[in-house]
Amino acid sequence: MIRYIGKRLFYGLITLIGITVIDFILMNMAGNPIEILAGSPKVSKEALAIRAAQLGLDKPAWQQYFIWIRQILTGNFGYSYKSYQSVSSMMLSHLGPTLILMGTALLISMTISIIFGIYSAVHAHTKRDYSIVSLAFLGQSVPGFFMALLLIDLFCVKLGILPSSGMRNLSDPGNGVQLRYLILPALVLALGQAGNDIRYIRSAMLEILNQDYLRTVKGKGVGRRILIYKHALRNALIPIVTVFGMEIPGLFGGSIIIEQIFSWPGLGLMTMNAILQRDYPVIMATCLLSAVVVLAANILTDILYAVVDPTVKLGKED
Repeated sequence: MIRYIGKRLFYGLITLIGITVIDFILMNMAGNPIEILAGSPKVSKEALAIRAAQLGLDKPAWQQYFIWIRQILTGNFGYSYKSYQSVSSMMLSHLGPTLILMGTALLISMTISIIFGIYSAVHAHTKRDYSIVSLAFLGQSVPGFFMALLLIDLFCVKLGILPSSGMRNLSDPGNGVQLRYLILPALVLALGQAGNDIRYIRSAMLEILNQDYLRTVKGKGVGRRILIYKHALRNALIPIVTVFGMEIPGLFGGSIIIEQIFSWPGLGLMTMNAILQRDYPVIMATCLLSAVVVLAANILTDILYAVVDPTVKLGKED
């Protein structure tokens, strides 16, 4: 296990370096942030040159990349081109709301997916099964931004029972997240993921339920509940773990659009603002964090394989 984790971390590091190189190339292809200031007639060329030198944008792209890497290795993510704040402090201040939103959405999605996925598999080829599968397809096919607008129109505009944006009421005491502000964005993220997960869990359970050994267990008089949740579900955990391991990066990426729609003060909203303003240090830092989240989720998923299935030997080569 230790050897496997070390190998995955090494490959993950190589992948991470490749991602940063690609991101940096794309950033430079998108244009120089100084060009935004150049559009103002009040800014002289001399002032633009001084500003470019201060930001290190007067150097070749490859030198800028290695300077950025050296700063990252010392824990310095640089400073925002727009707000002049430390990127590290900006990310820390926005990370909490994003983790709260992602964690809540993941919990809702897992609950919905497991309950309805198992129920659909147990009642396969019935009207209830077809209804659940149809709703799962609907939840998966409807874009997140469109579902968000529908829910805002229903619960905020027509019914007026939920707020449409923000994380809390500024007039209320305290700085924590208020539950009613969390419901809609978490629900939008969860429903999009649950629609896909229900079908995977249903397929995994159906495959296990049709195995001969389960028929033998059933023939021995084992109860239906024990048969499903002790024998079938346990053997279907590997594909289920895979599904939820893939869901974490999806939630992290999907939160960018959802946070923008609901004005949720997380990393997604900060990233969108940085993209519109060509704030490269912030964009590079969030891209790096996204890559780390994806790689960590993949490694964690592989480790969980060994936990749910002792026959999996991660430390040995095939």
